[in-house]
Amino acid sequence: MNYKIKKISGDASFREFYRVKKGLKSSIIVKANKEKQRNLINYVIINKVLNDNKINAPKLINNYYEYSMIEISDLGEKSFYNFIISKKNRLSHYKKIIKLIIKLQKIKFKKIYKIGKYKLRVEKYTKKNLHKESDLFFDWYLKNTLKNVRLKKQKKIKKVLKDELDNIYEQLSFQNSVFVHRDFHASNIMMRKKNLGLIDNQDAIIGNPLYDIASLVDDVRIKFSSNFQKRLLKFYHRNSQFRKQSFEKIKNDYDILSVQRNLKILGIFVRLYKRDKKPNYLRYLPYTWQLIMRRLKNPVFKKFKYLLIKNLPIKKLVKVSIV
Repeated sequence: MNYKIKKISGDASFREFYRVKKGLKSSIIVKANKEKQRNLINYVIINKVLNDNKINAPKLINNYYEYSMIEISDLGEKSFYNFIISKKNRLSHYKKIIKLIIKLQKIKFKKIYKIGKYKLRVEKYTKKNLHKESDLFFDWYLKNTLKNVRLKKQKKIKKVLKDELDNIYEQLSFQNSVFVHRDFHASNIMMRKKNLGLIDNQDAIIGNPLYDIASLVDDVRIKFSSNFQKRLLKFYHRNSQFRKQSFEKIKNDYDILSVQRNLKILGIFVRLYKRDKKPNYLRYLPYTWQLIMRRLKNPVFKKFKYLLIKNLPIKKLVKVSIV
């Protein structure tokens, strides 16, 4: 039988992906750097957890861990992003995706999972994790934005902003109690006929129920009105296991985690440009800032917003990209 192998896009990933076609069947080869072998093992384990809970994820066909490669089932070529980007009426489609998040959040996780000789301990999304991610903003975005500012002043600005973020993270209402995909956006949801599937699952963690909602609804690549975003958040509130909690608590954690995630994304996109020579992501920076400014209307950000506006050219950043 003839094999056709085609390299496919891996988005912002450190991995390489190849689609292998054998007649009418196809599979995906995933290749990682040697030092990222553990990442592939985690991917296989989390995918099995999802499939065991009747959530469609790639199934392992063959493992070649010694070569930092795996072969997995192919969930198709059409992502939810490809499907939704041209749609005018998006509400009903997004409600289906939110129902998928609600289903994910019902998974009863074990502390440790095993496949063969390999183990995965599912960690909790601690405040340390939140800081580690938002530090990407300080280490890459802020550093490049303030490159003409004296180093001593840069360090001072970084410290006051980080200290205030620490205070804000203390204001999260919900416990780390549910499955969090950690990169739940339209490009990581695959569509084959009417079936939805999840990819890029290796970083799953036990965390705050609003994290994946913020990731989906405040997706920096798909523009929504504030009203549309609020309707989606209210739909989640009405239908989730947290429906008895006040909407104010839901909105508070959503705002905080959206800002945390999008600060991280600003850092990642600048890193992709500066370190990896991938300028394509810079076009998303203005809308990322717009989303952050929407969330900073929450009074919990009063001081942080003041410090940002005082030390960064926010009006300019909302309109243009960093170069």
